[in-house]
Amino acid sequence: MFVDRVYVPEKLAPDRAQRGRWPFTVPCVAELLEHGLAFAQPVTFLVGDNGSGKSTLVEAIAESFKLDAYGGRLGRLHGRPDPTKTPLGEVLRADTTSAGARMLAGPRKKKKGFFLRAETAFDMTENLGGVPGYWEEDTSAMSHGEGFLAMFRSMFDAPGFYVMDEPEAALSFTACLQLVGLMHQLGQSGAQVICATHSPILAATPGADIIEVGEHGSRRVKWEELELVDHWRRYLSDPRAYLRHIIVP
Repeated sequence: MFVDRVYVPEKLAPDRAQRGRWPFTVPCVAELLEHGLAFAQPVTFLVGDNGSGKSTLVEAIAESFKLDAYGGRLGRLHGRPDPTKTPLGEVLRADTTSAGARMLAGPRKKKKGFFLRAETAFDMTENLGGVPGYWEEDTSAMSHGEGFLAMFRSMFDAPGFYVMDEPEAALSFTACLQLVGLMHQLGQSGAQVICATHSPILAATPGADIIEVGEHGSRRVKWEELELVDHWRRYLSDPRAYLRHIIVP
């Protein structure tokens, strides 16, 4: 692993006025300000509904390890000319392991890490195929799902620090299963993966630590205890039990 914990140092903590504004009003972010967030396993999932704060958390976690919140690889030669940090990313800091410290201090070409976010991944597949340091395949000629998988295989190929925000957005059921296999393999190899997701398929990755975020803040749960899993089970068992509240006859 490369990061043991993320936290906000007291000297950087937002004042009372700032705490009354987004994102510090989001329950899981407010909890992070007080207690930090520790990582217990090589693969960690943040699971929650829209607006729960999981994407806000993973963006800031990526930034704490010198990754751009826009997305992309660690140690790239040319980044955005003036990357703007997120409000949480401005103050969040990482307690790195010895491996993480060596990674950040080492030469650029030895830095293995990537932040993939659904909003910008399509732009990457359109423009980075064939660019040195990325992937050889022409992902602009592939479907979204095929391009995403090509990106995963090329950029997540060695022990490193990998952060993902809803990577399932363009993936089919079978492609999600392939990503599960890749994330499990990464965890076994010495890499660290932190992923925000809506997918019960991804969250079922063997050995992963699952943190459910919501109005309660955050809590560690087993896969079968996730509200997400419960809702999918109920819906697939009887869609009408949900749709009767949505569709007016």
